[in-house]
Amino acid sequence: MVVPLLNEETTLAQLYREIEAALAPMAFDWEVVFVDDGSTDGSYRELVLLHSAHLNVRVIRLRRNFGKAAALAAGIEVASGDIVVTMDADLQDDAAEIPNLVAKLDEGFDVVSGWKCDRHDPFVRRFVSRIYNTATRLATGVKLHDMNCGLKAYRAEVFEHVHLYGERHRFVPVLAHHLGFGVTELPVNHRARTNGRSRFGIERYLRAPFDLLTIVFMGRYRHRPLHLFGGVGALASLAGLAILAYLTVDKIGGAGIGGRPLLLLGVLLVVVGIQLLSLGLIGEMLTSQHEEKTQLTQGGRAHVRDVLR
Repeated sequence: MVVPLLNEETTLAQLYREIEAALAPMAFDWEVVFVDDGSTDGSYRELVLLHSAHLNVRVIRLRRNFGKAAALAAGIEVASGDIVVTMDADLQDDAAEIPNLVAKLDEGFDVVSGWKCDRHDPFVRRFVSRIYNTATRLATGVKLHDMNCGLKAYRAEVFEHVHLYGERHRFVPVLAHHLGFGVTELPVNHRARTNGRSRFGIERYLRAPFDLLTIVFMGRYRHRPLHLFGGVGALASLAGLAILAYLTVDKIGGAGIGGRPLLLLGVLLVVVGIQLLSLGLIGEMLTSQHEEKTQLTQGGRAHVRDVLR
């Protein structure tokens, strides 16, 4: 279990009790890694008490608030299990769902994302989230209903290939899917917030389109940037050349073209097209160098799932 938190002093003891009740009957060892992401209340004091009372509690304290992705990355780095389950510390995620997520992994999946079917959040947050999830499904092709659910289960090997930073923690299922891992979702119980406050602010709405654009590019065109930039550049150049050819015919016919805005548009499209083609070629060279280094360090293992000998 990896649990990032910020100012959740009042929920931590109850959260551990719920996790213990859910996992104690399971036939495997488990641990909880709490990551204090720069709390300013008594959260760290509560974590120290839990660590002293329970051998399977590990605590990480970040120097300041670095964000959820950094907190998850720090927790995953020290986690020792073959399976990693993440959840929020505000008690809205139901720890009783953890065995169900783990059981779903046993069906052959590598990532199981929770789906808060009956979500207990304000209407505006639910409405914006629905738009965001629909846009993500259409843009990425990954058919999940709830990218933002903090309750997810992963095979640990997923994080050998997917690295967390920025806002990428929301898109781990998408990134894993593009790498060939099996991804699915499971309906989970969601509870109303009873402690603290939500940190879902207006800045999150503004960042979301840029995060999605980054993930789409990294998923579909990371290893073939020329297909994106070259395709757009070629279309722009062809359109510009067509305009210039038309103006050339007009000029031969005796018409004046020096003051026509169409001339500027044609030249601009050709120049922009050539720049995009050049950008795509530079991207291909950088990708080639990265892949050569990967082959030197990992050989052919980077994309291999199983080998039968």
